[in-house]
Amino acid sequence: QLQLVESGGDSVRPGGSLKLSCTAHGFTLGCYAMAWFRQVPGKEREGVACISSSLSNGPWETDDAASVKGRFTISRDNSENALYLEMNGLNHEDTAIYFCAADPQPSRSLATITPFWWGQGTPVNVSS
Repeated sequence: QLQLVESGGDSVRPGGSLKLSCTAHGFTLGCYAMAWFRQVPGKEREGVACISSSLSNGPWETDDAASVKGRFTISRDNSENALYLEMNGLNHEDTAIYFCAADPQPSRSLATITPFWWGQGTPVNVSS
């Protein structure tokens, strides 16, 4: 069964940090462009960051949403079939359910990525 499983979501204080993980099961993650999306209940899903596909462990191209640029870093470890999102300087606006997604097309930007597979999401709550 093809599956993406996220983990690492938690409740943190403003200014805190979290590292989200996403592990692929049933397919080779390196063959896919990967991305993190987030969604607040009642609102549209928002692209956070994406990283280009590569069967090796690099090089990759990344694209970050303006709202997280300089604070979030997307990365991948193909040997572990995993995707990561390091989040720093978290604020209340970062509160959302974060989803891992995979796109078989060679997308290199949030504007073009069209995921085929989605994880179930992991919640991030930034609250004082």
